[in-house]
Amino acid sequence: MSENTSERFGGAPESPRERMLNSATELFQRNGVAGTALSDIVEHSGAPRGSLYHYFPEGKSQIAAEATAQAGRQLGAMITVLTATHSPVETIRLMVGHFRRQLEDSGFTAGCPAAPGALEGGAAGSEARRAAGEAFTTWEATVAAAFWQRGLGAGEADALATLVISAVEGALVLGKAQQSTRALDRVERALIAQVESLMPNASGATAVTDG
Repeated sequence: MSENTSERFGGAPESPRERMLNSATELFQRNGVAGTALSDIVEHSGAPRGSLYHYFPEGKSQIAAEATAQAGRQLGAMITVLTATHSPVETIRLMVGHFRRQLEDSGFTAGCPAAPGALEGGAAGSEARRAAGEAFTTWEATVAAAFWQRGLGAGEADALATLVISAVEGALVLGKAQQSTRALDRVERALIAQVESLMPNASGATAVTDG
């Protein structure tokens, strides 16, 4: 297993629980929740054997829900920074670029880190689906707020934000299935054209603040 991020940047080493959550997120991205065994998570994380049920007594349903929530927060933080420091057009380019690199670097196996939780079936997957839904809702709200600050009405901003998140998520599914970034490339161009048509100042360097 590669050196973890905390150690690499001089912070405290990740705990076994943190390593298992990070490994679960990565494995769920590549193989789905149903396609990932608990033993896979333990082996990938390098955590002590038998420790998974110590940290996650509810088993797979708990680790799926917590990994999904964590992935949602991490990606949500990235989106918040992008919308605060870049124009809507540049935000879309950077978001799509992030996922494009992720697809290419993983050999087209890694999609959105929150999506596997949304697809988890049965009662055991209800908490993971809830966590994914909350993540998507938060991302939509962040993007909508950025559009509203650029002058769109609240309803238009909400609808356009939903379009952005839905289009990128769908393009990631196509990208994995088609082993190509073609869908992401097309979605990027289409979204930028739509944003620019609705917001003449969408390519400006800084966001417009209220007041």
